Amino acid sequence: MRQVIIFPGEDRFWVAECPSLPGCVSQGETRETAISNIREAIAAYVLALQDDGLPVPEEHFDALLFAV
Repeated sequence: MRQVIIFPGEDRFWVAECPSLPGCVSQGETRETAISNIREAIAAYVLALQDDGLPVPEEHFDALLFAV
């Protein structure tokens, strides 16, 4: 299980990133597409690490949400 941050990008696409996997970022025209795409990106990222014999980072990101 991984935490994902989803936010609107500058180009009207939704951006999704997985902080516990550095550089694992995707996007989509809708939130749902961005979520689907980041799921695929996470799976590919983890598979690439395993194929290379590298450790898969543990989930360690703590999220805080506060209004300003």
